[in-house]
Amino acid sequence: MPNLYQNRSSNIRKTIVLMTTFFLLIIGLGFAFSQYYGSPDILYIAVAISVIMNFTAYWWSDSIALAMSGARAVTREQATELYRIVENLCITAGLPLPRIYIMDAPQINAFATGRNPKHAAIAVTTGALQKLQNEELEGVIAHELSHIGNRDILISSVVVVLAGIIAIAADIGMRATLFGGRRRSNDNGGGGQIGLLIAIIAMIIAPIAATIIRLAVSRQREYLADTSGALLSRYPDGLANALEKIRQDHTAMPHTHAATAHLFIGSPLNEDDSDKPSFFAKLFMTHPPLSDRIKRLRGVR
Repeated sequence: MPNLYQNRSSNIRKTIVLMTTFFLLIIGLGFAFSQYYGSPDILYIAVAISVIMNFTAYWWSDSIALAMSGARAVTREQATELYRIVENLCITAGLPLPRIYIMDAPQINAFATGRNPKHAAIAVTTGALQKLQNEELEGVIAHELSHIGNRDILISSVVVVLAGIIAIAADIGMRATLFGGRRRSNDNGGGGQIGLLIAIIAMIIAPIAATIIRLAVSRQREYLADTSGALLSRYPDGLANALEKIRQDHTAMPHTHAATAHLFIGSPLNEDDSDKPSFFAKLFMTHPPLSDRIKRLRGVR
């Protein structure tokens, strides 16, 4: 099993691969549609979008993820106990204090985001603050701090922006081709059929590409963060009990987006609450089954 430092290096490499893949996908779409419409300007626009969105994803993906989740920053006076827990665990882990946010949601959940430990943030739902015991909340916070320490947060945050942009770009191209296909067909014989083929390919590839990119954030990171968090809090049962409560919590999560689901400690879409999900279901789950994670934690001593 890879150690902590190998995992950090792997996450950095995955981020570079992810951003490069995004760059090539957008340029590929731009090239296809520039050829179809006979306009090189479309390709230039695609290149510009790729560069700008890669830059945006690296520097501001955390702010985008927090905004999409409806998280609000809180001061020490507003969340004294939460600050105390985060500070104590940061001292133990040797991490700087992240920015702390609260999401007004009854569901038990939390996530970490940011590009590195010095520019990180943790967001916790009001449901977690109200329904979890102190040792359970400590386990959840320790899990999220482990994501920060393991450098998981960079690739997780970048995925939020890049996967969404790929789907949007392909959808725009698809619509442009479909609505312009008839005119193009009249102007250039078989051009309409070619455009329709491109549109169909875009409709198929866009959601698949976005899903694959989100799932490229390996589910193994959750197991590693669970183990690291249990060791950090020195009480594996705290996190295990918290995950059990998350598994039994079926309350809705406001501001739920498929693009941000992978960030959370438990899927806000309630996709991983089954004890024995089917093989096909597992392929598209953003998290490993909670029952598996709980069993592993029970074995950490």
